[in-house]
Amino acid sequence: MTLTPATPLTLNPIEARVLGTLMEKARTVPDSYPLSLNSLVLGCNQKTTREPIMELLEADVANAVNNLKTMNLVRESSGSRVTRFEHNFQRGIGVPEQSAVLLGLLMLRGPQTAAELRLNTERWYKFADVSSVEGFLEELQDRSHDKGGPLVIKLAKAPGAREQRWAHLLCGAVDENQLASGSVMRSIDFSALDRIERLESEVAQLREVVQKLCAELGVSASPDGN
Repeated sequence: MTLTPATPLTLNPIEARVLGTLMEKARTVPDSYPLSLNSLVLGCNQKTTREPIMELLEADVANAVNNLKTMNLVRESSGSRVTRFEHNFQRGIGVPEQSAVLLGLLMLRGPQTAAELRLNTERWYKFADVSSVEGFLEELQDRSHDKGGPLVIKLAKAPGAREQRWAHLLCGAVDENQLASGSVMRSIDFSALDRIERLESEVAQLREVVQKLCAELGVSASPDGN
């Protein structure tokens, strides 16, 4: 699927993490960019500047990259013995540089206030002031439907909070009740389940191999020899 400006975009959490990681590394470690698949996995699984923290497998990231390539949001880089990947977010989504930076940070770190975004984007882009950040966020919130609709939402003020936070809509609508209760689903959950299923399948295959070997040797496959 190739996106056009009017095509609504819906990513899954892993695709958003992959895209955000590529956007971050392009600006913070340009000498290592574009990224190999291994470097991309490491970047996705960082324990700092990430919310939620994930433990993605190489297969998870490779699948996300393939999906993002069909959306024209990620491209393979030529001229290297190792396949490397780069993002095409700004052009693929059709937003200015400042808006792309804000969306990238929201994908990596979750909902943030305009002041937090200005601070956290310093290595990506230096906004003049908080009101400048708010201006681009409001443009993203008011994005017309013929361009694909809003890409961010201003959340209701949390109890005890001084400022409202902003969240991206690249993964669909935001459940503010879940955010308020701190029970947002972590992508690590379904990644872990996938890993468990794979391990169970491998154990079953190994058990079958052991039983065949024992049958050929004429010995019992049970630990006690019965």
